[in-house]
Amino acid sequence: MYWLNKILTMKQRTKYFLITLLFSWFITNTLFAQDFLIEGKWKISWEDKKEFSTADFDDTAWADLNELRWKDDLHKTANRVLWIRKSVVIPSSMKAAFEKTGILTLTMGKIQQSDQTYLNGKLIGTTGSGDSYRNYLIKKEDILWDKENKIAIRVNHWGEFKMSIIPKLIPASPEHFFVFRTAIKNTETKNSIIGKDLMYQLEVNNKSTKSVEGVLKADFYNFGGTKIHSDQKNISLSMGKNIIDFPYKSPSPFVKIIYTLSVPSYEYKAEWNAEFGYEDLVYHQVEPVVPYLAKQNFVSPTLNQQIIGGWLGERLKINTEKRLYKVEEEALLAGFINRPGSHSWIGEHIGKFLEAACNAYANNNDPALKIQIDRSAQQLIAAQLADGYLGTYEMDSHWTSWDVWSHRYDLMGLLRYYEISGFKPALVASEKIGNLLIKTFGTEKGQKNIVRAGGHVGMAATCALESMGELYRFSGNKSYLDFCQYIIKSIDTPNGPRIISTLDSVGRVDKVANAKAYEMLSNFLGIVKLYRLTNDEQYLKPLVLAWNDIVANRMYITGTASSFEHFQDDHVLPAEKNSNMGEGCVTTTWEQFNYQLFSIFGDIKYLDEIERTVYNHLTGAENPQTGGVSYYTPLMGIKPHETRITCCMSSVPRGIAMIPFFTNGKINHVPALLFYQAGVFKTVLDNKQKTSVEFKTVTNFLTDGKVNITVNPSNPSTFKVLFRKPYWADNFILRINNVAQSTTDKVFEIERSWKKGDKVDISFSLPTKVLDGNVSYSGKIALQRGPQVLAFDQKLNKVEAKNVSISENSLQLEPAPNSILPSNWVGTQVYQVNAQVNGVSEKIFLVPYADAGQTGDVIATWLKSNK
Repeated sequence: MYWLNKILTMKQRTKYFLITLLFSWFITNTLFAQDFLIEGKWKISWEDKKEFSTADFDDTAWADLNELRWKDDLHKTANRVLWIRKSVVIPSSMKAAFEKTGILTLTMGKIQQSDQTYLNGKLIGTTGSGDSYRNYLIKKEDILWDKENKIAIRVNHWGEFKMSIIPKLIPASPEHFFVFRTAIKNTETKNSIIGKDLMYQLEVNNKSTKSVEGVLKADFYNFGGTKIHSDQKNISLSMGKNIIDFPYKSPSPFVKIIYTLSVPSYEYKAEWNAEFGYEDLVYHQVEPVVPYLAKQNFVSPTLNQQIIGGWLGERLKINTEKRLYKVEEEALLAGFINRPGSHSWIGEHIGKFLEAACNAYANNNDPALKIQIDRSAQQLIAAQLADGYLGTYEMDSHWTSWDVWSHRYDLMGLLRYYEISGFKPALVASEKIGNLLIKTFGTEKGQKNIVRAGGHVGMAATCALESMGELYRFSGNKSYLDFCQYIIKSIDTPNGPRIISTLDSVGRVDKVANAKAYEMLSNFLGIVKLYRLTNDEQYLKPLVLAWNDIVANRMYITGTASSFEHFQDDHVLPAEKNSNMGEGCVTTTWEQFNYQLFSIFGDIKYLDEIERTVYNHLTGAENPQTGGVSYYTPLMGIKPHETRITCCMSSVPRGIAMIPFFTNGKINHVPALLFYQAGVFKTVLDNKQKTSVEFKTVTNFLTDGKVNITVNPSNPSTFKVLFRKPYWADNFILRINNVAQSTTDKVFEIERSWKKGDKVDISFSLPTKVLDGNVSYSGKIALQRGPQVLAFDQKLNKVEAKNVSISENSLQLEPAPNSILPSNWVGTQVYQVNAQVNGVSEKIFLVPYADAGQTGDVIATWLKSNK
């Protein structure tokens, strides 16, 4: 410009400046005039009412939201929903923006977490992930031109809301209105595809306002990534759904397809992935490369060497057949095969499913379950990126929000799959994840801080400690153990959750980080894993303090913890549905934590807590009729059983599938009979002869208090057998071949010469125990019979629980006729007790809490005491 100013006169320079300014204005407005920014204040409400979506709702009394962000203390926030609304006049000059595609887009960037967005009362879009971009299509007829339009957005949040950009209306781009879906036309999609004439389909939903011409290419690859087939078609995409077929007979049991769609008139090109089939493997068990250094006092049974029947066996069967069989595999894998996922933590579910299904298969060798496991695991592995990334986020969101969390569950699922199957690619995929985590996080220049890679003061990311410990066990690569040490140091940095230092100083879990129960317990699992790998006592002490605190101050009578997903103050245990208590993930992780402590110490107090959880809150969270699972499972109100995919619906089946790990086993090398369920337990003695022993149990002890065990050693031998005397049992008597034995302790050994056919007969009574309502339910009581807490179910009673009171002094619980139970009821136990109903004596009927609520009726565990 300097040389130009030297030549031009002042008048010429002025004229040049004006021309330049006019040209700049023209370019700017040409580029951006079609973008309509929706600026200014919004209105916000923390109530949740359907009418908030309507165009004519009056929101003038709502609070002003000056910027599109809000934050609260989640520890005290019960309601996880907020609404924002705004009036906006859309000028008719925007109509020109419709010319190319016939559609506008409301683009809002990312919203934390999920949203349902309405324009003038019409739902225009919904997204379940805080890490997905919002681009909602709007048709011309849905806009009130030159008049007020109402935008209403319902947001599900976790104590924080923000929108990443100022919302705006823009001309729709082709990527906003082409939606893809893949399938196989043949009904055998759930079976092996090798050598079959199949029709592979891509469904393209054209949401624009006109038909377009395009080219669709399909490239087929096998599991190893080698291209095995390619096909291409010229297509016409009409408005709405279009299905394009590609016939193919695959020589491979697994195929990955990359579809490439080109639409020249839009200058548009996009790829979409599909995966089908699986390799049917011959499984062989793999042992960890690295043994635990810490002593292990309890050892689980070999799962396929025991059969669990009776009440627990029925629940295990229900979990497999009504939940695991019916899981939506496509939904679990969709976010990996085509990123991003539909919500922020969608990536956790496939790992949880694999772990649950592998544990169930290890116990029952179910061939149908094996097909699901192979298919799901292999499709997950095939979705891994070259650098090892196996999350569900777009590239610009890697390692934010719940990304590390999802990789943590990938590792748990894939490593369990490798353990039971020996399928080496599962270990390779796991090692690639581990290597990527090591490369990404650390203290070197350019590395990220793992504490900042997840929510809840970093606990959502640092719980990767458990998974990396498992990866070290199965790979033997010490770099993974070194990474565990990095995580443990990060936990106790000033900006970290400070789990160990806080527990060491105050011994209260409600004072750790933000007291978020699930993530904290998940970190406990990682810390206890590190203790077992290193035998370093500094890791074990704080965990024992945490366990003592939870059991003494924060444990519900049904074996769960937390309300509003957080540990609350001492004995604050609200139990209504709106208290969001008993999160299924917390219940399962508490069970896992106790299992780890029981394995370390062999102390029956940890098994007592496992039993409390298993017989009550864990099984009570899964509907035995439908397999539906409660996210939160209240003691008072309706259990909201559902079959959709959420974190707790994936966690509870894991917890149930774990039950065979501790019903029997060995304590200090001695065979131990612990849960007394009907079935068979086989084990091998740790003697020189390696004597095999079978314990066959026949019992219906929940009804009659009797257990009959036949002991069958492979040859007559002298050895010890450990028996448990449950804390809830009275008048416990054990006889061997009709000879009474001493049973003074809560767990006792009997050493004798055992021969085939020896009979052990156990009898005990199951007294009714009155449980006090304590701080949250002062003046109320609950009843426990044996290991089971009982509950009032409205379906079985003509009166309402609020009008019932029970006298503790004259309490007498008796079996009730089975005719009380509905014909479709799962379970046979029902009891009757005299109560006062509005001052009148009347019988009420109670069932185990785990059975209660299966018909969708109101239940009550806490009832008024009439002393």
